[in-house]
Amino acid sequence: MPTWRSPFDESMGTRTVLAEADRVVAELSVTPQHHQPGGTVHGGVFATLAELTASVGANVWLDGSGVAVGVSNHTDFLRAVVDGHLSAEATPLQRGRRLQLWEVRITDGQGALVAHGKVKLANLEATPGREG
Repeated sequence: MPTWRSPFDESMGTRTVLAEADRVVAELSVTPQHHQPGGTVHGGVFATLAELTASVGANVWLDGSGVAVGVSNHTDFLRAVVDGHLSAEATPLQRGRRLQLWEVRITDGQGALVAHGKVKLANLEATPGREG
């Protein structure tokens, strides 16, 4: 599996456990650092999981021929989460020459859907010296 880990991923505590062109799975163990002031997981955590998994999948699919970058992230928060484990699974809805659209389902440790995202990414040409 290629390394698609950033310093931001390190600080969030996300782990990509499967990275394929048609499916990406990432996990996160919820800690108080992920909470908003009300004591539940911050919506940005769910949006981060959506962006991470869709971006990894989009770039694996490009296989070095370019780099995919996010242009929109629409993540709906469906259930409050306080602790436990989150799993995000991304699958492509559409992939073209210029754009990709990925769907992301985020579930809790019991398998309940807690957030749902759609992430659109632009496929950029490979630039020498820039890693994807």
